[in-house]
Amino acid sequence: MDKKFIKNIEFSQALELSNLVDYQPGKVISLTFVQNDALSMTLFAFAKGEGVSTHSTPGDAMVYILDGTAEITIGETTMKASLGQTVVMPADIPHGVEAAENFKMLLIVVKK
Repeated sequence: MDKKFIKNIEFSQALELSNLVDYQPGKVISLTFVQNDALSMTLFAFAKGEGVSTHSTPGDAMVYILDGTAEITIGETTMKASLGQTVVMPADIPHGVEAAENFKMLLIVVKK
């Protein structure tokens, strides 16, 4: 039996993650690799000005910026994160993400 835990990506190849999603004006594009009770892993491309409104999750959420710059708000604190940087948003704390310019990120959420 060929059991795979990751979907929507080619196996046994060296791939550039940022090339797997494209920008589309006025949209947020996503590609989900894993979605289960313990873990979710999703690749996103945000057009400038787009975002995810403030919300909280029952798990720790880590973003890794693959391109561009994002404004990330955690609780009352807002910061900018750019190419190569990562930010961890703690479980149960309201957070949101907005594209200061076109940006791509890998989002990994580890749930309780």
